[in-house]
Order: sequence, then structure tokens, then C-alpha cells
Amino acid sequence: MKPNEQKHATDLPSARKIRRSCSNELYRAMKRLKTWVPKDKMEQAETLYYKKVVQHMQFIVDNKSNRKAQADWWDEHVSGEIAELWGVDRSRLCQAFRDAYGG
Repeated sequence: MKPNEQKHATDLPSARKIRRSCSNELYRAMKRLKTWVPKDKMEQAETLYYKKVVQHMQFIVDNKSNRKAQADWWDEHVSGEIAELWGVDRSRLCQAFRDAYGG
């Protein structure tokens, strides 16, 4: 194996990539909810989601090709706080996230 191949196999995603992914995933979920979320609440949700992903980075990396496991993790660890912040039903938010994320 070449040195570059090993390096790329173990790289974690950059903070910028994580933040952009979190933002995009929440935006897609919000669109599927067909609910308007104020910009400040969207930003708070993005920050909250980003922090949760960073705290559970090992799980995310271990399950990078298993979107169902990641969506289950999101339901358990993230959805409750975001549903409360946005003032939406948690089960609707979870379903919208799954539809958007593909899990």
C-alpha cells in the first residue's frame, strides 16, 4: 500500500466539511417539514447538531456507510433538542430527516 492510500483511509472529515454537512442536512429536513424556521433558530440548530457530531465522531466515522445507523443515532441524540428549538413534533422531524438523509 502506498503511503498516500493509508493516509486517506484514516482521515477524519474536516470541521468545515462537518459544519456544511450538518447545515445541508438540517435545511433538507426543514424543507420536508414544510415549516418555516427563523434564521436564528436554524443557526442554533446547526451549532447544536455540529457539536453533537463532533462529540460522537467515532460512531459517525465507524458507521460512515450505514445511513440507517446514523439516522437512528440522530433520532436518539439530536432530534429532541432540535424539535423543541423549532417548536415542531419530534416524530415528524425524525421522519423528515430520514427522508432527506436517506436512512
